[in-house]
Amino acid sequence: MLLLCYHTFLSFVLGTGNGNVEEAEKLLRPYLGRYPKGAVFLFFAGRIEALKGSIDTAIRRFEECCEAQQQWKQFHHMCYWELMWCFTYQRQWKMAYFYADLLSKENSWSKATYLYMKASYLSMFADGDHKPFGDNEVELFRAVPGLKLKIAGKSLPTEKFAIRKSRRYLPSDPIPLPVPALEMMYIWNGYAVIGKQRALTEGMLEILNQAGEALDRAPASEFSADDRCMVKLLKGLCLKYLGNVAGAEECFLAIHAAEKKIKYDHYLVPNALLELALLFLDQGRHEDAVKLLVSAKQNYKNYSMESRTHFRIQAALLQARPAAPSAPASPDPSAWSGSGGAKPTLQH
Repeated sequence: MLLLCYHTFLSFVLGTGNGNVEEAEKLLRPYLGRYPKGAVFLFFAGRIEALKGSIDTAIRRFEECCEAQQQWKQFHHMCYWELMWCFTYQRQWKMAYFYADLLSKENSWSKATYLYMKASYLSMFADGDHKPFGDNEVELFRAVPGLKLKIAGKSLPTEKFAIRKSRRYLPSDPIPLPVPALEMMYIWNGYAVIGKQRALTEGMLEILNQAGEALDRAPASEFSADDRCMVKLLKGLCLKYLGNVAGAEECFLAIHAAEKKIKYDHYLVPNALLELALLFLDQGRHEDAVKLLVSAKQNYKNYSMESRTHFRIQAALLQARPAAPSAPASPDPSAWSGSGGAKPTLQH
């Protein structure tokens, strides 16, 4: 059970998005064969299918898991969380909203996070779509900060992120978040999932392109630079999984170039460097990747979801260092020249 949790959750969410699916399947197979209606094993089967990009099969597994037992409702809630993300990957905002709503009413892990996700999905509805229960995303976002929870004196990082983003809606005339559901999807490493299916990635890229065009048309505001960089980060990930290496690199470098213009979402720069490093690792450019990872780790502090980013940086360093044992302490990513397979140069 511990190994299944490690391979399907910890190494994926806090790693580079490369959970050991083969090992997880090998571990699960005999137990699922012996207990085909075992809720625990159906849940892990669903999680494995999601990591493989088989979203429809994952949804069926999680639904089977809910049907398999009625005594342990908390286990249903785990399935609701996974189903919410599966429908997010498929851009089925109403179904994703439905499961976020169930969680907000039945589960107490983080009411602020669940309410934030409800508001995020409502904001993704098309103009003219009926909004369930008469909910309004602005009012939901405004209610998020009041639901802050502390466990053993500490706030949940995801909850702090949601509260920080929701404060944009407190003024009487708020400037809406561009694609809040897709931004939170990045926090949970969801792009590594949709990257397994070209159609899902292309659909998400289309939404991000539309969001970027809307930002270009909108009047300038104090959030303009942050919003554009956030959309570029997510767009870069989609381009990476679609094989457009040069386009992805351009997006990540543009975020670093705009670093001084970013006012609130300071997490974007170290994460852009991390994603650029992972792009380099895929190309076999290990030394260049290590330089970027060291920069992201040493030069940026006190930003949203910092611990999660550091976990991912460490996982990437472990992946890169066998081929690149040494790196300068403080590289300057702005000095990269060229794109794609071109070798970067550093200006000291």
